[in-house]
Amino acid sequence: MIVSELSRYLRDNRRAAVRDLAYRFDAEPDALRGMLETLERKGRVRKLPAGTPCAGGCCQCDPATIEIYEWVEPMN
Repeated sequence: MIVSELSRYLRDNRRAAVRDLAYRFDAEPDALRGMLETLERKGRVRKLPAGTPCAGGCCQCDPATIEIYEWVEPMN
């Protein structure tokens, strides 16, 4: 997986949890965090505050353990 695939996924889905990205791309969460940090430095994504609920709405996960990133770059 490359950063452009991750960018495309986040751009299309607007936000995603690291653990969902790890499942989607069959990648280690730490590898994804490195790519997400790069995108964050470039101003394309932002890490949402701890405790932000995911979009799933199932309420089975502890919100404090979920890392969610959101696409913020304008969609031109």
